[in-house]
This record gives sequence, C-alpha cells and structure tokens, in this order.
Amino acid sequence: MKPPQQQRGNVEGVLLSRKLFSSLLIALIVSLGLVCLYYGTSFAPGLRRRDRHPADGSDPVFRSFIAATSDEDEDLPSLSRDAPGLVIKSFPVCGMRFSELIPCLDRNLINQLKLKVNLSLMEHYERHCPPPSRRYNCLIPPPVGYRKAVIRWPASRDAVWKVNVPHTHLAGEKSDQRWMVVNGDKINFPGGGTHFHFGAARYIVHIAQMLKFPNDNLSNGGNIRTVLDVGCGVASFGAYLLSHNIIAMSLAPNDVHENQIQFALERGIPSMLGVLGTKRLPYPSRSFELAHCSRCRIDWLQRDGILLLELDRLLRPGGYFVYSSPEAYATDEKNRRIWRAMGDLVQRMCWRIASKKNQTVIWVKPLTNGCYSRRDPGTIPPLCSSDDDPDAAWNVPMEACITPYSKKEVNRAKGSELVLWPRRLTTPPPRLEELSISPENFIEDNEIWHWRVMQYWKQMKTQIEKDSFRNVMDMRANLGGFAASLANKDVWVMNVVPVTESGKLKIIYDRGLIGTLHDWCESFSTYPRTYDLLHAWLVFSEIEKQGCSLEDLLIEMDRMLRPFGFVIIRDKVPVINYVRTFLTALKWDLWLSEVEPKVDALSSGEERVLIVRKKLWKEDDEIL
Repeated sequence: MKPPQQQRGNVEGVLLSRKLFSSLLIALIVSLGLVCLYYGTSFAPGLRRRDRHPADGSDPVFRSFIAATSDEDEDLPSLSRDAPGLVIKSFPVCGMRFSELIPCLDRNLINQLKLKVNLSLMEHYERHCPPPSRRYNCLIPPPVGYRKAVIRWPASRDAVWKVNVPHTHLAGEKSDQRWMVVNGDKINFPGGGTHFHFGAARYIVHIAQMLKFPNDNLSNGGNIRTVLDVGCGVASFGAYLLSHNIIAMSLAPNDVHENQIQFALERGIPSMLGVLGTKRLPYPSRSFELAHCSRCRIDWLQRDGILLLELDRLLRPGGYFVYSSPEAYATDEKNRRIWRAMGDLVQRMCWRIASKKNQTVIWVKPLTNGCYSRRDPGTIPPLCSSDDDPDAAWNVPMEACITPYSKKEVNRAKGSELVLWPRRLTTPPPRLEELSISPENFIEDNEIWHWRVMQYWKQMKTQIEKDSFRNVMDMRANLGGFAASLANKDVWVMNVVPVTESGKLKIIYDRGLIGTLHDWCESFSTYPRTYDLLHAWLVFSEIEKQGCSLEDLLIEMDRMLRPFGFVIIRDKVPVINYVRTFLTALKWDLWLSEVEPKVDALSSGEERVLIVRKKLWKEDDEIL
C-alpha cells in the first residue's frame, strides 16, 4: 500500500493531465470555430437551430451559414456582440435550377409541404412562404451567358437579350397575337396583346376615344394616373400607357405563362406577380382610377362576383373598368349567357356602361352611395359590414360585398378629392387626415427626401450614368417622398410599405405613385435580378425589432438585385457595421461608399448611409 502523500501526488498528476488535455481540446475547438467563422461556408454550409434538409434531397442549400455559438432559438448574433473587423468570406451558391427561384411562389414547396390548396380558386398561385427551417441561404446565380450590358430604357421596352431571360415558349404560343418575337440574340416586343393585335398604342387611343377624352389621351387631362392591369401578359398595355403620363400596376400570376412578369420587368415596365384568388390584392381601397382586363381569362361570375368586387374595392369613385373579351361581342349562346350574367352582376353593383364598342366594354363605378341605398333589400352582393376595413390588404380574405363610401369620400368624389397629375404628386392628399398627418408635415417630408436623394446621387456620381437605373424599389417608402424626388428621372419606383405601416400606402397612391404592402420577414413576389436600385431606410432596424433575420433579408435583396445594381442602406451605425461584414460574401463590393448624413427631422438617432454595388459572377463563383 502506497503512502498517503504518494497517493495524493498521483491523483494531482492525473488531474493536472486531465486539465491540460481539456484545455488543449477547448483550444482546438475554439480555433476550428474561428476558422469556420472566418471562412464562412468555403468548406461546407452549416445548419443552425434545427436539422435541415434540401427540398429535392440533393445539395444542402438551406439557410444558415455561421457556425452555432448561441442558443438554439437565437436568429442572429447580437449586433453589439459582433467581433470588430469580422468579414464573412462567402455564401454558398445555389445550383442553376434555382436561377429563377421565387421562394414564396414556389409550387415545388406546396408539394413538398403537402399543402392543401384549391386549384379552382387559384390558391396554388398565391403566396406560400417556406418556414424558417426551409429557407435558402444560397446566392441565386444568373443564367449562363448573362449579358452584363443590359439593354436600357427606353430601348428595353421593345427588346431584351434572350440570354438574360432564356425562355422563348411564349413567342411561339402567342405568335399570332404579337406578344413577342425571337430575333437572333434578342427577344422583340411588337406591342401586341390577346385583344390588341395591332398594338397597345392604337388600343389605348381607341379606349380614350370611346370615353371621348380630349386629344385621344387616356389620362383625360391628368384625371387618370394609376391603372391596374390584371392578367397583363408581358405588360405591353402598361408600357404604352407611360407615354400618356399613366403608370400601371401590371399584375399576373406565375402560371403556365410563367415568365411573363419576368419579361415585363426585364423590359423596365412596372409590374409584379399576383393573382385574383382568395385573398385581397396587397393594395388599399380607392387606389386606381382605371382597371383593365384584356382576355385575362378570369371567371368574374364565380362566388357571387367576389373577384369583380375586389376590383370595386380598389377603384376610386367614378373609376372605370375596361373589359375586352369575347363575352362583350361574341354571338354564340355560351358567350351570350355569360354576358347577360355579367350585365346583371354589374347592375347590382351599381356600375353602369360608359361605352361599348366592338370587343370592348367600359363600365364606370358610382360617385356616391345613392344607388346602393335604392337597391331592394337582400340584394346580392350586400354592402360590407361597418366594421370591415377596406384598406386591410395583407393576407386578408376577399369578401363578396360592396364597401360603401364614407360621408367624407362622397364629398370628395364630387370634385375635390385629388388635383390633376402632375400637381397631385406634391399636393397634400385628403386622406392624410386619416393618419393624423398635417399638410405641413407632408411638405416637410417631401423637402427632406428631396435633399436626401440629392446627396445619394452626389455620393454615387462617379459610378452612375444617365440610364444606370430603371427599376427602383423603396423598401420602406413612408409617404413616397423618395419616389417623388426621382420624378425628373427616367425611372419608376415600387414603393413598398411594411405591413406595420400599412396606412401610408393609400397616400402613395393618392400622389399618383404605385406600390404594395409587404412583410420583409418574407420573400418579395418578384423574379431574381429585377431591380437596378434598392433603397432601405431603417428597414434592417425595423425587422430586427420583429425578431426576423437580417441575414435572410440580405440574401433576399441580393436575389432581387441585378448584377451591377446598387443598394442604398440608411440605418443605425451598429446595423451598418453588421451589414458591412457580409459585403464580400454577397459580392456587393464592386464599389462602396459610406458617409455620415446630415441630421434631419426624420433621423432616428445616429445614422449612416452605405451605398454598395453588386458584381456579376457565375455559378462557379468566378467574378466577372
């Protein structure tokens, strides 16, 4: 038996060896963790928070790339805890089969999640976003051979590079209607449509003549400015409205003509993916002076006219619905039956025919509630209940009812609601009162954004040319001041209003601009590579408050942004510092500039302005 002193020495030696081994093991783990953190996903994309697996059972492209160092439910490293000087080197690159991925309009996801959707109600074309565990963390590659010298507006209205949108099936399918024509390495757009084979320009003049508008101009002296074109095809109707000083929200689903909106955006025409299905379109009530459907193949009679009633919600008092379809002129019994039913429905909705000629009929919505009050009791469709909010439009089911005007709306509709375009762009609109915003605050907001935009352009002056931008998105549009400040430039702006500030979108439409509601915790309804400039004012700070991932938003912005496009981020200093750590991984480091802006009435504490430019790269990660 060994003496106690010797036993104690042996025990202490063993403990010392174990401590040394443990220390070495911890040091090794920490070193490996730092290497993984530094090199991002150069070795392999990691999975964080939950077990994740690819949708198709192949390569792991689902979200999350930083090695887990925090609690399981934590979405992001805290901004205050980020290591100074940290640079994430790379994101994984998606395979080419994802080059046109629209995460919330991915029908493969519907099948994978086994969602039960009603095909007859078009639910499969509505938004179905992936849960956090199934989001992609990879960068979307451009198609093989993508042309970096894109055709710029206005030439892009008539032609795009075939390789940038490599889909020619519509050219064959719609050749007799002159939608588009393949011409060598380009796709040309003659301006035709299903019911305007001789071109949208002549068709628009024809509509103006039917309504007896002066100078055959559909704007009617500035009274008509915002238009909704449903089932828009490649948006040639909206393209040719621009010369009439009219801006259209061209809308179509990602259906069998799946690339129609992609072509529209590549051409530089305002448009977005959407469908008249079961949910309200993401626009407030009284947004459009005119709605248009040219052979849009929508069953307007279904469910007590619920889809036509959705247009009624969106039309202003006295607004027009232009309908070109066989029902308006065909003499066979089937179309006559549909026409009679349509006539009965719109009569019960208190619409009247403003004009009817050849293949087109134009209905007009009433200015007041008088007709509604004269209907027989129990008439279908009924008036909406008094507690229905006609401006609620994000994930809100449609209702088969008519929203009557408030007393104020009736008074405005009699001639004093909106001034004529272009004065309405800068004139305080009446609905400001509903948001408790004074005309003085509106004017001040306009002046601030005019100054801010001037400073942005000075910051970018060495990088931009006259035609550098066409498709612009303001990701938190507030009252539309950013877009209004670009009115003298040959661009259009998609004004995105976060759902937490949804009331402001009606002000944007009242100004004669267009936009949509959106939740930036989700993916936007557009194709990859569709915007030249993204403007994000305090967007990151706002979604961080909601507990959403800043990483996801950066990847989504990259998906929407064209190669050589610009991103303007105005946000708090910790956010800017955090975003900078990802610029190399996102390949947004072609050019960058960061400044401390002048403090103004809209400033939220200490802010910085970061402007970056995206590189063009290939699937094998080679920078061009």
